[in-house]
Amino acid sequence: MQKPDNIDALTRRIEAEGADLRKLREGMARAVVGQDALVRSLLVGLLADGHILLEGVPGLAKTLAVKTLAALTDATFSRIQFTPDLLPADVTGTLVFDQREGRFFTRRGPVFANFVLADEINRAPAKVQSALLEAMQERQVTLGEETHALPHPFLVLATQNPVEQEGTFRLPEAQADRFMLKVHVDYPEADHERDIIVRHLQGQATPKIQPVLSLERLEALRKTVREVYVDEKIVDYILDIVDATRHFKERSQGHHDYVALGASPRAGISLALAARALAFLQSRAYVVPDDVRLIAPDVLRHRISLSFEAEAERISPEDIIAEILSNVKVP
Repeated sequence: MQKPDNIDALTRRIEAEGADLRKLREGMARAVVGQDALVRSLLVGLLADGHILLEGVPGLAKTLAVKTLAALTDATFSRIQFTPDLLPADVTGTLVFDQREGRFFTRRGPVFANFVLADEINRAPAKVQSALLEAMQERQVTLGEETHALPHPFLVLATQNPVEQEGTFRLPEAQADRFMLKVHVDYPEADHERDIIVRHLQGQATPKIQPVLSLERLEALRKTVREVYVDEKIVDYILDIVDATRHFKERSQGHHDYVALGASPRAGISLALAARALAFLQSRAYVVPDDVRLIAPDVLRHRISLSFEAEAERISPEDIIAEILSNVKVP
């Protein structure tokens, strides 16, 4: 992309807009304790207009974090609890026949919201999961012969439990690939967990959240993010990382055939957009290699399919990504 004429002026503008980001971070900190990486990834997805898949055991504030972010941005919010008996119409809506008027009318489903929380998305079968595909990619829903645009902004934030697999359905590759980020949510540290317990004992577990950012202001921030400079060398670095996932055996030092399927072209796009949003969060008008390296695990971990050999040797996608990042030359 073309380098801005005055990158110093863009930097000053980004630093000035940091006040809005501080309000968001402070608002998230009032409700969510000890999940800084989760908050950072949510803000990256928010600024880069990318859907996010949150994976972690129950009770790690995944749902709370999503609801808090929606409240802070004064956005419409809906929650869909995915279960095995859910139907696609329960997500997107359906056509209902009015006997008195003798015609069909549209009854919109919960997907028509700015923030859609798909809670425990892997508990619904593939037919229900696929109901989100059009919405996530085209930002629209087709009901009957009519196509309805979804509100702007539109973000799907899904959660899944990696431990309890009884009664769950694996996300198809096409579904997982539409998530810009897959974030692993881990247990909080002991000091943070103590703070959480104290808050509950004092009745302060769910503080009232007031909007600090309008949707119009959010769109203005996103517009500034799109001005963050990404050098051609950074683009080549991203392409090299993605290519390494597709030719891992040839490019790895161990020469093991651990990767059955590498990342798609959408991975490179997501990595560039997410790195740009991360640079903006750090008040920079340009992307550096560390931005790419920091966000790469979240972008790639759900886009790498492991071979039977890797599973037998208990190799994780994070192991593959770490080796790739250590071997690919940094510009």
